[in-house]
Amino acid sequence: MRFEQRLREGIHSGAIVLAFRRWKRSQVVAGRRYRTGLDMVEVESVDVVEPSSVDAAQAREAGYASVGELLAGLRGDPALPVYRIRLRRIAGPDPRDELARAASLTGADVAAITARLARMDSSSGRGPWTGAVLALIADRPGVVSTALAEAMGWERQDFKLHVRRLKELGLTLSLDVGYRLSPRGLAYLNSLQGSAGRNTTRPVGGPQEG
Repeated sequence: MRFEQRLREGIHSGAIVLAFRRWKRSQVVAGRRYRTGLDMVEVESVDVVEPSSVDAAQAREAGYASVGELLAGLRGDPALPVYRIRLRRIAGPDPRDELARAASLTGADVAAITARLARMDSSSGRGPWTGAVLALIADRPGVVSTALAEAMGWERQDFKLHVRRLKELGLTLSLDVGYRLSPRGLAYLNSLQGSAGRNTTRPVGGPQEG
């Protein structure tokens, strides 16, 4: 499910607790948690509804001034079913941030990360990419993603999607501009490189986290 800026900010402020989507099939599952880009949310319910059943109270809960405005904002083929998704913002830190702060890793941690990265490499149509992207971010912290994507020969959006997968493992952090390795990411590279090669224990520069 895509959380557009209006929806992200509304959920964050508490003003929005409903979303409506035209989908061929549901893209979310009740009881599961999702990241909006600002928060974690839990999907409390997912229902197929008739557009005519949407009332003014539901429109307000979805962040719209009227039912007409809500229905006009629905994208997709009008023949598709309309899904009503009730959302609950989860208070507390993003688990990825907690993971990213781990500055020391056990041998089992390193092995688990290595195995996960190997699976990501093997399942990618691009072939092995995780090591190259981690090394690029380590060498060029705080560099705009457009330049990093060009260095890889990728489209910017594709590059960002791949970095997001590394962030799921707690290995990278997003900055106001670009990225940097997290303490966990640095610890992982250090564990692989040891005392040989480039010293990755030096502080990684760049702007502060956004």
